Amino acid sequence: MQDKELAAWLALYFTPRVGPKTFTRLLEVESPSNILDSHPDQLHAMGFSDKEIHYLHRTSAKEVEQCFDWLEQSPNHHIIPSNDVRYPELLKQADSSPPILFVKGDAESLSSPQVAIVGSRNASIDGLDSARLFGRELAENDLVVTSGLALGVDGYAHDGALQGGGKTFAVLGCGLKTIYPARHRLLADRIVAQGGALVSEFHPLAKPKADHFPRRNRIISGLSLGVLVIEAAEKSGSLITARYAIEQGREVFALPGSFHQASARGGNLLIKQGACLVLSVKDIMDEIESLRSWSNENKPPIQTDLFEKIESKEELPFPLLLANVGSEATPVDILASRTNIPVQEVMMQLLELELLGHVVAVSGGYIRKGRG
Repeated sequence: MQDKELAAWLALYFTPRVGPKTFTRLLEVESPSNILDSHPDQLHAMGFSDKEIHYLHRTSAKEVEQCFDWLEQSPNHHIIPSNDVRYPELLKQADSSPPILFVKGDAESLSSPQVAIVGSRNASIDGLDSARLFGRELAENDLVVTSGLALGVDGYAHDGALQGGGKTFAVLGCGLKTIYPARHRLLADRIVAQGGALVSEFHPLAKPKADHFPRRNRIISGLSLGVLVIEAAEKSGSLITARYAIEQGREVFALPGSFHQASARGGNLLIKQGACLVLSVKDIMDEIESLRSWSNENKPPIQTDLFEKIESKEELPFPLLLANVGSEATPVDILASRTNIPVQEVMMQLLELELLGHVVAVSGGYIRKGRG
């Protein structure tokens, strides 16, 4: 891809209110470079507001330049739009996949067969040992281990894969200029040095934010053939990942734990609901051949309309929360207070509403998405 075309992809990608679904619909009617070159009247007809047009034609140049500066800093830095052959096909076929990936490391391996390992940041010693063991044995079976570089299970899973002589991918909830948590900087360096990669959908300079982490979970599951959950509370990011995996047609594996242990209840619940109970890596490997046959038949249908109108006759999800999101930015804690919904549940609902195109994250909170 030429620099001009990539710059246009980046400008459109960072435009406020243009999420993955809107981006995909725009691509169906026009290329990013032609959109960028369009007259304001044409952009209005496509649904862009004055503020978004100003961003496209004026403000975007600085953020795009920052991306190219990052790209040129190392041959290990890559910017991969969804029409690039290196963009992983499994992820592309997942709903609301990011139009652009930023990668530090081996971008050519992103389509390698992967199994994700997720779990508690405050896992028990047994849980951490299990994460390292499964990470190592999966790597020894030529599978890439994918996780989120978080403390606890994630970090031990990455480390186990490296100990097993394999590759591991870390999907970050921030830009690749920042390693979060900072104590995993050395681990991140080891991941890249051993042929793995750090992956993010965020601008290279983006700092970690609370709502980034649930969002990145759909990429962890989307890259993978299956997701192994090790120690997860009933309401946790790991269960968000498992939910995405189910929606994406992936297999969910869970390691059982004691019913006395709060951090095991999420995994036990998944097993009760039909997840594959795992006691050894063999249990996962026995399923791998069928998982490799994941095909285009699972690809969600593409909607033909360019912009969804919120004012439809269909029942909207999370109506109580949506009713409290207006045209002015409202912080998450205020929404939680108004609706009497726990903050973590509010964040999960907002993420789903944003992916569906009903709300938009802006500075200071969330706003209801209009017709543009």
